[in-house]
Amino acid sequence: MKTIFTAVQAFIADEDGVTAIEYGLIAALVGVGVAVAAKALGEGISDTFDNVVSRLSAAIGS
Repeated sequence: MKTIFTAVQAFIADEDGVTAIEYGLIAALVGVGVAVAAKALGEGISDTFDNVVSRLSAAIGS
């Protein structure tokens, strides 16, 4: 009986799994943030190049 009680106490005190889950959630949130930032940055760069192309086309006259 005492070994079962000791095993249950050790299981409750063990926080390695919880820490791994926390790190996984943090990594997922960082990944989402990077994806959102990359999308926003990509759209901004695309808009800038579109603007440059249209101005050059207007300057050349084509």
